[in-house]
Amino acid sequence: MISDSEVDVGDMGCGDLIIALMRAMKSLETGQILKVRALDPGALADIPAWCKMRGYELLAVPGKGNDDRYYIKKR
Repeated sequence: MISDSEVDVGDMGCGDLIIALMRAMKSLETGQILKVRALDPGALADIPAWCKMRGYELLAVPGKGNDDRYYIKKR
């Protein structure tokens, strides 16, 4: 999947992770895609919940050949 921007949040937990995502998404235009590399096990729950709350579309999560990347589309 092609992204317009990328952020590596490493093993950041919930609070720091969400702040990093907010900053990264702020610079994107509607319809653009952010690729996120996240290693914290809690990200599997935190990122989808945050996307739902913010109205962003979660296009892909880790698993099924997608290693540790999340793809989020700004709406």
